[in-house]
Amino acid sequence: MDSLTQILLGAAVGEMLLGRYMGNKAMLLGAIGGTMPDLDVIYNFIDSDPARQLEVHRAYSHSMFTHFLAAFPLAWISNHFSNHSISSKRWYAFWFLVLITHTLLDCCTTYGTQLFLPFTNYQVAFNNISVIDPIFTLPFLFLLLVAMFFKRDSTTRRKLTYSVITVSSVYMLLTFAGKWVVHDKFERSLAENKITYTEMSSTPTILNSILWSSIAYNQDTLYVAEYSFLKPQEPIQWIPFARNLHLENKYDSKALNTVKWFSDGNYFLEPVGRDSVIFYTVKFGRIRFDSDTPREAFFFHWMFYVDDHEVRYE
Repeated sequence: MDSLTQILLGAAVGEMLLGRYMGNKAMLLGAIGGTMPDLDVIYNFIDSDPARQLEVHRAYSHSMFTHFLAAFPLAWISNHFSNHSISSKRWYAFWFLVLITHTLLDCCTTYGTQLFLPFTNYQVAFNNISVIDPIFTLPFLFLLLVAMFFKRDSTTRRKLTYSVITVSSVYMLLTFAGKWVVHDKFERSLAENKITYTEMSSTPTILNSILWSSIAYNQDTLYVAEYSFLKPQEPIQWIPFARNLHLENKYDSKALNTVKWFSDGNYFLEPVGRDSVIFYTVKFGRIRFDSDTPREAFFFHWMFYVDDHEVRYE
């Protein structure tokens, strides 16, 4: 999710576990802990290779195994330097939960999170909430800000904190329910349009959980469609794109394999001239719903080309 939401989630975890000991400092520490997994973006300043950046982001810094181990030294440091009477077990629970909740929230988005490294680089993506969703974030922000103005041992402060967790959890459950309804509608539409496919996914579009996108594909063709809860009677229109998978061999390289892995099957290639091809990752759906021109409709794309008998990309 976006950084603000992760900060708020970390602050809520801090308040739940440490608030009665540390007051607003618990929220601050939780907010810091809630952003720590995303420090992997520092790698982007070290290595400018976009494919390598895809491999590193949401990788070991988001691994459940990493969080399990990292919580031990963080708990020891906190317990050693803290002036508060907080047990080492509570410190460990705080650090593990503030890290793992960040990762689990990321798993609900479409990007993909390598939760089970180092055992597998499989990308966990439930595709039930947008990476930025104001309806999820703003109540979180409001309730936590109000809670900050009450004393740390205040009953009202505790109730507000529980309200934060309850409201966010209910909304998250509603997004899963919405996905179940939408996924069924997309499947029915594919059947009605007699479209054969090997894989199909659905995901909310950016900033909301009302308008959803679906991607279905077979070996030859990839289809993209949208559905809005505000227009339930409007027929679903599937836009086809030729996949051109036969072009993969010519541009076979480590970078191509990385973007294929990142795309999780949701991709197609567009030939450009004799020695170039554009690789489109479409698992996020279209960014322009009025266009079926690939370069306008899809945000993630890379150009692969052959230069001096070597495959390069940009």
